[in-house]
Amino acid sequence: MESSKVIEALAALAHGSRLAVFRALVQAGPEGMPAGQIAALLEVPASSLSFHLKELHRAGLVNSRQVGRSVIYTARYETMNDLVGFLTANCCGGNPCGPEAICTTPLEHQE
Repeated sequence: MESSKVIEALAALAHGSRLAVFRALVQAGPEGMPAGQIAALLEVPASSLSFHLKELHRAGLVNSRQVGRSVIYTARYETMNDLVGFLTANCCGGNPCGPEAICTTPLEHQE
């Protein structure tokens, strides 16, 4: 994933409402959720939700599709996985990371 795309995705997620929307869509799974249901679930006004969904879509984090009179939104799992992969690509000097892993990379600026 290109650094510019990472920055765009992180910027989109760096807002409480957008992060909540994205997490709700991830939990909804591949079938997604209509905009009205997202608004009700998160108690977000429709006009605000529309703005947040547009920002998430611009960052490549959500897709939308028309079903009848409803717009269904889904998380773009590929983008999410690419973002997580980018953030963890060099974790622990290339060794598997996790709570049980011992990171042998020295920390700079230790006090």
